[in-house]
Amino acid sequence: MRYLSADAEHLVSFTVNGEVISARCEPRMLLSDFVRETLGLTGTHVGCEHGVCGACTVLIDDRAERACLTYAVQLQDRKLETVEYLSGKSHTLTSLQQAFKRHHALQCGFCTPGILNSLTALLAREPSADEARIRDVLSGHLCRCTGYQGIVDAALEVFGSASEKTENV
Repeated sequence: MRYLSADAEHLVSFTVNGEVISARCEPRMLLSDFVRETLGLTGTHVGCEHGVCGACTVLIDDRAERACLTYAVQLQDRKLETVEYLSGKSHTLTSLQQAFKRHHALQCGFCTPGILNSLTALLAREPSADEARIRDVLSGHLCRCTGYQGIVDAALEVFGSASEKTENV
Protein backbone atom coordinates (compact mmCIF):
# COMPACT_ATOMS: atom_id res chain seq x y z
CA MET A 1 0.00 0.00 0.00
CA ARG A 2 1.26 3.48 -0.89
CA TYR A 3 0.61 6.48 1.34
CA LEU A 4 0.67 9.99 -0.02
CA SER A 5 2.24 12.72 2.02
CA ALA A 6 0.08 15.62 3.15
CA ASP A 7 1.92 17.81 0.64
CA ALA A 8 0.98 15.70 -2.39
CA GLU A 9 -0.80 17.68 -5.06
CA HIS A 10 -4.31 16.75 -6.12
CA LEU A 11 -5.96 17.18 -9.48
CA VAL A 12 -9.06 19.30 -9.13
CA SER A 13 -11.60 19.93 -11.90
CA PHE A 14 -14.38 22.47 -11.78
CA THR A 15 -16.04 25.20 -13.81
CA VAL A 16 -14.51 28.65 -13.52
CA ASN A 17 -16.35 31.54 -15.13
CA GLY A 18 -18.08 29.19 -17.56
CA GLU A 19 -14.99 27.18 -18.51
CA VAL A 20 -14.14 23.72 -17.17
CA ILE A 21 -10.59 23.64 -15.83
CA SER A 22 -8.34 21.00 -14.31
CA ALA A 23 -5.28 21.90 -12.29
CA ARG A 24 -3.07 20.49 -9.59
CA CYS A 25 -2.91 22.02 -6.14
CA GLU A 26 -1.89 21.09 -2.65
CA PRO A 27 -4.78 20.06 -0.39
CA ARG A 28 -4.14 23.05 1.88
CA MET A 29 -4.17 25.66 -0.90
CA LEU A 30 -6.85 28.26 -0.28
CA LEU A 31 -9.25 29.04 -3.09
CA SER A 32 -8.30 32.72 -2.88
CA ASP A 33 -4.66 31.84 -3.58
CA PHE A 34 -5.59 29.34 -6.29
CA VAL A 35 -7.78 31.87 -8.10
CA ARG A 36 -5.16 34.61 -7.97
CA GLU A 37 -1.92 32.67 -8.38
CA THR A 38 -2.86 29.64 -10.45
CA LEU A 39 -5.68 31.08 -12.55
CA GLY A 40 -4.43 34.68 -12.69
CA LEU A 41 -7.87 36.10 -11.82
CA THR A 42 -6.77 38.97 -9.64
CA GLY A 43 -10.19 40.55 -9.16
CA THR A 44 -10.61 38.33 -6.11
CA HIS A 45 -8.85 40.30 -3.41
CA VAL A 46 -7.26 38.94 -0.26
CA GLY A 47 -7.73 41.06 2.83
CA CYS A 48 -7.97 39.59 6.29
CA GLU A 49 -7.59 35.89 5.38
CA HIS A 50 -10.05 35.10 8.20
CA GLY A 51 -13.40 35.52 6.41
CA VAL A 52 -14.17 38.80 8.15
CA CYS A 53 -13.60 41.51 5.52
CA GLY A 54 -15.46 39.96 2.57
CA ALA A 55 -12.91 41.12 -0.03
CA CYS A 56 -12.41 37.57 -1.31
CA THR A 57 -16.12 36.79 -1.79
CA VAL A 58 -16.80 34.71 -4.90
CA LEU A 59 -19.83 32.82 -6.15
CA ILE A 60 -19.70 29.05 -5.63
CA ASP A 61 -22.70 27.30 -7.12
CA ASP A 62 -24.42 30.72 -7.21
CA ARG A 63 -23.90 31.36 -3.48
CA ALA A 64 -21.63 34.08 -2.07
CA GLU A 65 -18.73 32.36 -0.27
CA ARG A 66 -15.41 33.47 1.19
CA ALA A 67 -12.53 32.18 -0.93
CA CYS A 68 -10.11 32.58 1.99
CA LEU A 69 -12.10 30.03 4.01
CA THR A 70 -12.40 27.49 1.21
CA TYR A 71 -9.79 25.04 -0.02
CA ALA A 72 -9.38 24.80 -3.79
CA VAL A 73 -9.86 21.00 -3.65
CA GLN A 74 -13.35 21.56 -2.22
CA LEU A 75 -14.48 22.87 -5.61
CA GLN A 76 -14.27 19.50 -7.34
CA ASP A 77 -17.17 19.30 -9.83
CA ARG A 78 -18.61 22.64 -8.69
CA LYS A 79 -19.11 26.04 -10.32
CA LEU A 80 -17.04 29.10 -9.42
CA GLU A 81 -17.70 32.62 -10.65
CA THR A 82 -15.41 35.54 -9.91
CA VAL A 83 -15.97 39.25 -10.38
CA GLU A 84 -14.37 38.97 -13.84
CA TYR A 85 -17.38 36.91 -14.93
CA LEU A 86 -20.10 39.36 -13.88
CA SER A 87 -20.06 41.33 -17.12
CA GLY A 88 -19.75 38.18 -19.25
CA LYS A 89 -17.90 37.84 -22.51
CA SER A 90 -19.44 41.05 -23.82
CA HIS A 91 -17.74 43.02 -21.01
CA THR A 92 -20.91 45.04 -20.64
CA LEU A 93 -21.41 46.26 -17.09
CA THR A 94 -24.28 44.64 -15.22
CA SER A 95 -27.07 46.85 -13.91
CA LEU A 96 -25.49 46.59 -10.46
CA GLN A 97 -22.08 47.68 -11.75
CA GLN A 98 -23.67 50.57 -13.65
CA ALA A 99 -25.52 51.65 -10.51
CA PHE A 100 -22.24 51.50 -8.54
CA LYS A 101 -20.76 53.86 -11.12
CA ARG A 102 -23.73 56.25 -11.00
CA HIS A 103 -23.85 56.37 -7.20
CA HIS A 104 -20.08 56.57 -6.67
CA ALA A 105 -20.33 53.33 -4.70
CA LEU A 106 -16.64 52.63 -4.91
CA GLN A 107 -13.51 54.54 -4.19
CA CYS A 108 -10.33 52.52 -3.83
CA GLY A 109 -12.17 49.45 -5.16
CA PHE A 110 -10.53 46.88 -2.89
CA CYS A 111 -13.81 45.71 -1.35
CA THR A 112 -15.89 46.19 -4.50
CA PRO A 113 -15.49 42.75 -6.15
CA GLY A 114 -16.62 40.94 -3.01
CA ILE A 115 -19.53 43.31 -2.47
CA LEU A 116 -20.64 42.97 -6.09
CA ASN A 117 -20.56 39.17 -5.80
CA SER A 118 -22.58 39.19 -2.57
CA LEU A 119 -25.18 41.58 -3.98
CA THR A 120 -25.34 39.58 -7.23
CA ALA A 121 -26.12 36.43 -5.24
CA LEU A 122 -28.74 38.31 -3.23
CA LEU A 123 -30.32 39.76 -6.36
CA ALA A 124 -30.64 36.26 -7.86
CA ARG A 125 -32.31 34.89 -4.73
CA GLU A 126 -34.23 37.91 -3.42
CA PRO A 127 -34.77 40.41 -6.25
CA SER A 128 -37.06 42.55 -4.12
CA ALA A 129 -34.82 42.68 -1.04
CA ASP A 130 -35.35 45.81 1.02
CA GLU A 131 -32.79 48.18 2.51
CA ALA A 132 -32.58 46.25 5.78
CA ARG A 133 -31.76 43.02 3.93
CA ILE A 134 -29.21 44.76 1.71
CA ARG A 135 -27.53 46.28 4.77
CA ASP A 136 -27.54 42.85 6.43
CA VAL A 137 -25.64 41.39 3.46
CA LEU A 138 -23.26 44.36 3.43
CA SER A 139 -22.54 43.85 7.13
CA GLY A 140 -20.26 41.01 6.06
CA HIS A 141 -18.02 43.42 4.13
CA LEU A 142 -15.54 45.98 5.36
CA CYS A 143 -15.18 49.15 3.32
CA ARG A 144 -12.87 51.86 4.59
CA CYS A 145 -13.59 54.43 1.88
CA THR A 146 -17.23 54.84 0.96
CA GLY A 147 -19.22 54.97 4.18
CA TYR A 148 -21.57 52.44 2.50
CA GLN A 149 -24.32 54.93 1.60
CA GLY A 150 -23.42 54.97 -2.12
CA ILE A 151 -23.34 51.18 -2.12
CA VAL A 152 -26.76 51.00 -0.45
CA ASP A 153 -28.18 53.59 -2.88
CA ALA A 154 -26.83 51.67 -5.88
CA ALA A 155 -28.22 48.39 -4.59
CA LEU A 156 -31.61 49.94 -3.81
CA GLU A 157 -31.81 51.31 -7.35
CA VAL A 158 -31.23 47.86 -8.84
CA PHE A 159 -33.32 45.93 -6.33
CA GLY A 160 -36.09 48.51 -6.70
CA SER A 161 -36.04 48.03 -10.48
CA ALA A 162 -36.21 44.26 -10.03
CA SER A 163 -39.19 44.48 -7.69
CA GLU A 164 -40.98 46.88 -10.07
CA LYS A 165 -40.51 44.36 -12.87
CA THR A 166 -41.97 41.53 -10.78
CA GLU A 167 -44.88 43.73 -9.63
CA ASN A 168 -45.76 44.64 -13.22
CA VAL A 169 -45.96 41.02 -14.38
